[in-house]
Amino acid sequence: MNVKQFVKMHREEWKQLEQLIKTMRRRSSITGDRITQYHRLYQKAAQNLSYSQTYFPQDEVTHYLNGLVAKSHNLLYKDQVSSFKQIRHFFSHTFIGLLLEQWKFVWVAMILFLIGGLGSFLSVMNDPLHIYSILPAEIAKGVDPDQLGKGHGAVDSSLMSASIMTNNIKVAIFAFAGGITFGLVTVYLMVYNGIIIGALAALFWHHGKSYDFWAYIVPHGMIELTAIFIAGGAGLLMGYKLFVPGPYSRSFQLKQHAKRSVQLLLGTIPLFVIAGIIEGFITPAAISLEAKYIVAFLTVIGLILYVVIGKLKLRHCYKRF
Repeated sequence: MNVKQFVKMHREEWKQLEQLIKTMRRRSSITGDRITQYHRLYQKAAQNLSYSQTYFPQDEVTHYLNGLVAKSHNLLYKDQVSSFKQIRHFFSHTFIGLLLEQWKFVWVAMILFLIGGLGSFLSVMNDPLHIYSILPAEIAKGVDPDQLGKGHGAVDSSLMSASIMTNNIKVAIFAFAGGITFGLVTVYLMVYNGIIIGALAALFWHHGKSYDFWAYIVPHGMIELTAIFIAGGAGLLMGYKLFVPGPYSRSFQLKQHAKRSVQLLLGTIPLFVIAGIIEGFITPAAISLEAKYIVAFLTVIGLILYVVIGKLKLRHCYKRF
């Protein structure tokens, strides 16, 4: 049996189980007949998952069934958990699981950013006047490498932090939503953001201020860019599945991967909040450049630990399940 035949044979039962999950979340809708039907469909879905993991381990249907069986299991055997526990479970299991599954798209987003950054850096490095044709006029005219770090005493850190968070979350939403355009808008945003950073880096390099420039970028930038790459990866995932739907319809792929992409996007919000706080309070602070680099190093260590610990927890959960 190939994957198309497998999906066609069982798709209707999976849809019925999905509908029952929605129905049985309302306690008033629970009846004896529905519980019996639910249990039967849950067991069949679990059997389908086992078969799919054996014969189609890399196919999308396996990921879909894994999620369906997990939702069914939680509803059938677990008590309703608190909102706090749901949030904790999302960031410690769901988000990490999706991130590990879709890491290739996150890397593609990062590569697109680096391509744009390297191209603009080489262009401005060869001729600093290229900065005016690469960057928007308001940015190009307002950049003065000699004024870096000056005038921060008058900054309202709270207002600046909130403004930065809002702007970055907007960028992430646009990068995610760009998946609807088969990923073309997402590709543009990744490359364009890289172009801006690369051009600015080359301008500061010409003025011998590279060390200073990166000291003001990397403390918040490591987390901020990671979040943007994740959001961009979510958009690219959705765009790819629309462009190459495989054995499924595009509407089916959009429905399934839009959910996963939204979850990836939601998982980046705390990262943007942390990046905004650092950029609003630590980046303009009157501390040494070395201290700013230490902050950047600590953020990288924190990100690595978050992913590694999350991966270990997931492995432990899968072994138990």
